Amino acid sequence: MNKIEIIPAIDLIEGKCVRLQQGDYGQKTIYNENPLEVAKMFEGAGIKRLHLVDLDGAKGKHLVNHKVLETIASKTRLVIDFGGGLKSVGDLELAFDSGASMVTGGSIAVKNREVFLGWLQKYGSEKIILGADARDGEIAVSGWQEGTNLPVIDFIRGYWEDGIRKVISTDIERDGMLSGPSVGLYEEILGEIPDIHLIASGGIATMDDIYKLGEMGVHGVITGKAIYEGKISLKEIEGYNL
Repeated sequence: MNKIEIIPAIDLIEGKCVRLQQGDYGQKTIYNENPLEVAKMFEGAGIKRLHLVDLDGAKGKHLVNHKVLETIASKTRLVIDFGGGLKSVGDLELAFDSGASMVTGGSIAVKNREVFLGWLQKYGSEKIILGADARDGEIAVSGWQEGTNLPVIDFIRGYWEDGIRKVISTDIERDGMLSGPSVGLYEEILGEIPDIHLIASGGIATMDDIYKLGEMGVHGVITGKAIYEGKISLKEIEGYNL
């Protein structure tokens, strides 16, 4: 079985650790008022990587929760990839200055290709991740509030040709639903672009879901609600990582 990197997620609204269902800001569950506490819990279980999302930033279209990023980065050793609301070079520099090791750009990659390619050129494909979030096979942006007519595969392929090597793809319909990952979507992406470093997100409910994605050749998997709801224990993740 291929070893897949398990990446817990912390989603932020008003500085608190939350989860949404299917990207709906009206369906919000607050899991912890102190994201640093959650991050330290992950680190204590031997986890090395964290996916940190600024949902206020994604909705407001500018970086909001950089202080939380700074706190987690300075008080843990977690390698943080950060996304949500990154729209300008200033936002990007603030994210890196606050301790992000990598950043994910989704909406900006759709709406301002030139700016996103400038980030890629400046920082390189190890630090810039493409966010390819899908609803019904098409890209959605702005905290998933806006649809596009852009097919996911075409979107990823275009950026692959321009030098992107890492992509996070979330099936929005499955996000926060514990309904299993979008295996068909990931098979299609890997079938079309086999060398992409693909990180799957959305719908993870059990360790079996994670094993299945590993067997498919997916490189990483982001999971949030399954951990917070006790469907996947940190002990299980720790055992898998040994």
